[in-house]
Amino acid sequence: MKRISRVLIANRGEIALRIIRACRNLGISTVLAASEIDRESLPARLADRVVCIGPSSPRESYLQVGTLIMAALGTGAEAIHPGYGFLAEQPELPEACAQNGLIFIGPKAHQIRQMGDKIFARKLAQNLGIPVIPGSDTIRELGEALSAAERWGYPLLLKAAAGGGGKGMKIVRRREDMEISFSEAASEAHAAFGDSRLYLERFIPRARHVEVQILGDRYGNLVHLGERDCSIQRRYQKMIEETPSPALSPAQRDALCQAAIRIAQEIQYENAGTVEFIFDPDQDRFYFLEMNTRIQVEHPVTEMVTGVDLVMEQIRIAGGEPLRFRQEEIQCRGHAMECRINAESPHRDFQPCPGRIAAWKPPEGKEIRIDTHCDPGYFVPPHYDSLLGKLVAWAPDRPAVIHRLTEALADFQVSGLDTTIPFLRFILKNPEFIQGTVHTRWIEETLLPEYQRHERNRLC
Repeated sequence: MKRISRVLIANRGEIALRIIRACRNLGISTVLAASEIDRESLPARLADRVVCIGPSSPRESYLQVGTLIMAALGTGAEAIHPGYGFLAEQPELPEACAQNGLIFIGPKAHQIRQMGDKIFARKLAQNLGIPVIPGSDTIRELGEALSAAERWGYPLLLKAAAGGGGKGMKIVRRREDMEISFSEAASEAHAAFGDSRLYLERFIPRARHVEVQILGDRYGNLVHLGERDCSIQRRYQKMIEETPSPALSPAQRDALCQAAIRIAQEIQYENAGTVEFIFDPDQDRFYFLEMNTRIQVEHPVTEMVTGVDLVMEQIRIAGGEPLRFRQEEIQCRGHAMECRINAESPHRDFQPCPGRIAAWKPPEGKEIRIDTHCDPGYFVPPHYDSLLGKLVAWAPDRPAVIHRLTEALADFQVSGLDTTIPFLRFILKNPEFIQGTVHTRWIEETLLPEYQRHERNRLC
């Protein structure tokens, strides 16, 4: 077992700061790999050491495997933590780590490759008797898509076989729309993942997105830490996450979590991962969707209800330690909810708003947590994701946590650029959200038109 005493953090923003704090708690020194524009960021100021890995463009810095390996070796780091995004789910990074005697804080390269192939993952779930959304195998040509669509019927979802995050995903409602949707989806998939393969799934109009957090070690121990409901999305990008899901009964919750464990067991999964499902409330059924082989943006809600520090556990597992708890020792207590604060303008179709933050004063209070890399005067660069931070609240039950989060958003003071805070406040006071009857298309289909009317009336 190789003890980890120094970690290179191959990421930026709030997740980089989150990893720095976990390392500090474990007595591990940190090296931040930072692009030129991030050299003066808050994570850079708090890391023990900073190494510049290139220009601001991610392709010339955070996505350069060789540069990151050299940075780790040159600074004496034994391990690399990829965070989420960038290279977190690219098997080339753990492979390069293995070739150079470094520890990758995440799963094995072959596990990332297996579960990154959505067709493989679907077949694996099917072989285990876990339901998947009815659909096709790999589709490479328009003719194959049209033939498959005739079999399954419309509406359908075209999806990237190697992707995620909504890239290469198109809803096809009529046969006449297939040609242009197929061309656009294949182009997006190739641009994002270097793989233009697609597949079709039956479209579930009122779907809920529910995922299960798991941890596994190299000794075959696996646990789940409950589920998260991530149904509040816009264009397949999550905005609010919570645990437990208001849509599931105890029996459904148990079945979902056990399905996630079976999938992880089948590939002997190591480290933190998330198994994602679609829940169809109209049919009262869940379907396996995909597996994310990394820490998730929304991991704090799980930490709030379980008391388990997932990033610290990632590091311990990567260092060769066995899991420190059994399934029966994990208790989920109360309700937690997270709002993603982005530098975007809700009244201008969520256009990104890079620029300098004039004032930044997050709320404080009991059971309130803010994960952020921002402070007054910080310049939000245009090169990266617009996430400024995550506001998380815990309470004994769902109504209480909605109230606590609503109050916290009202107290959140930001100026100098637009943020999604007004839109998040609008969501939290909506009766359908309060009742828990939303779905993944709810924002586009229902809430956005209401918000636009609200804004017009407010400005008149």
